[in-house]
Amino acid sequence: MNRISKKYKLLALMAGTLWLTSCSDFLNESDPSNFTVENYFTKPEHARSSVNAIYANMRVPLNSGFGGGAWMMTEFSTGLAATDLGQAVNSYFIKDLKNTSDNGYGQTYWEFYYKGIGNANLSISKIPTITMDATEAKKLMGEAYFLRAFYYFNLVQMFGNIPLITEPMSLQSEQLKPAAVAPEEIYKLIVEDLKTAEASGLSWADATGKVSLGAVKSLLAKVYLTMAGYPLQKGAAYFDLAAKKAEEVIDSKQFKLFTSYDDLHNPAKKNIEENIFMIQFKTQILPSNWQVSIVPYNKNISQYSDETGGIYSTADFVKSYDPADLRAKEKQFFFTKFTNEKDRNQVVDLGGYFIYKHFDNVAQTSTANSDLNWPVIRYADVLLMYAEASNEVNGPSAKAFDAVNATRTRAQLPNLTGLSKDQLREAVWKERWYELCFENITWFDMVRLRKAFNVTTKQFDDYVGHKFSYGPVITQRELLFPLPTSEVRNNTNLKQNTGY
Repeated sequence: MNRISKKYKLLALMAGTLWLTSCSDFLNESDPSNFTVENYFTKPEHARSSVNAIYANMRVPLNSGFGGGAWMMTEFSTGLAATDLGQAVNSYFIKDLKNTSDNGYGQTYWEFYYKGIGNANLSISKIPTITMDATEAKKLMGEAYFLRAFYYFNLVQMFGNIPLITEPMSLQSEQLKPAAVAPEEIYKLIVEDLKTAEASGLSWADATGKVSLGAVKSLLAKVYLTMAGYPLQKGAAYFDLAAKKAEEVIDSKQFKLFTSYDDLHNPAKKNIEENIFMIQFKTQILPSNWQVSIVPYNKNISQYSDETGGIYSTADFVKSYDPADLRAKEKQFFFTKFTNEKDRNQVVDLGGYFIYKHFDNVAQTSTANSDLNWPVIRYADVLLMYAEASNEVNGPSAKAFDAVNATRTRAQLPNLTGLSKDQLREAVWKERWYELCFENITWFDMVRLRKAFNVTTKQFDDYVGHKFSYGPVITQRELLFPLPTSEVRNNTNLKQNTGY
């Protein structure tokens, strides 16, 4: 944890990055123009900038290139992703179920999500000391609590027993080498943080991309749904909480499904309608850079100089869609052909099913500078969470069918009707696999359900023992990712996850 704690007092701010640094120890006198934690939090704008800093670390795992990208970690672990990028060894270790604690993807999540938590702790601690409008301060605190919950929710699902840190840290902190706590304690804080954010006065939606009440309630629904399943197995009471919280989002009528899948990767549709919460990027300032990873390896279709072929769907998964499903049609969720970058009248066969739902047409064909955000919570996810959770509590209902059928209608599939509770349960799971694929969601579903989708039988296997279509078989150890080697080595209070 040393690497993490040393960086906690630095805030990597959003556009127009401002770094807060302490004076060097060897100086006898401090320069009053230098910002330190002690002298920085004095104005309302300092509160805003400190909260902006918490968002920044969400972007880091999406960095992509010839070494792959950390965001691919939870995609290759589903068995539904393929790659042609030979030097991205971290991808192959996960894809082939031979992962180790030296994997840089896990290190990236651990390091930068804990930095996000550190920045959140700092804001939560210091904003109340600033003389400013009380309503605005409460909203800013709500954003900070939401973001801390987001980081912890992802970390506890990925790594299991992890350190729980809620106070700002420095080199003088006693908790430089904290012990891990059980997931139950992490989830307790996550729920508390989200409830605090829920009561902070945030607006239902925010077109600028900041945390909104819709985002808070949606994430809380997902947290409850996860707590209902594995590893906590809290069951019916938490399915009920999840259903009610998702229902609040639905009944607010603040969000709606896009009519076209093209809107999923249309920069003009960032942070509105279906996009409840996203990781923010901005062309020419902070351009999104996963574009190089979702185009085929050196097929000369893109204006980007790096065409890495870093990740695409297995053919088996795409072919498992219903033949009538619009999502599996060309240039809906996937694409198999594109035009040559020197002659747009020449069509190139790509040799695989590449990910179109994240494809920036303008950047790929002209600017090589993407303006797309990354989706974190879509309204489609909320609808499917409601359908799943309400079915577990009350069995099939008209509203549950309406929720799942909304995504099916857009996919040009017939409505589900007359299903039993067990049949509806698996129908909703399947809809989640098909609708939310390649959005860093499916692996988390697999672990909370202890189920995996078999693309051959189109049924669900037990997670442990499930065989990927290309051969590897999931074992018990794949319920978690390994703690990074450097963290376990430097902190003897941490214990490596079983099997790594």
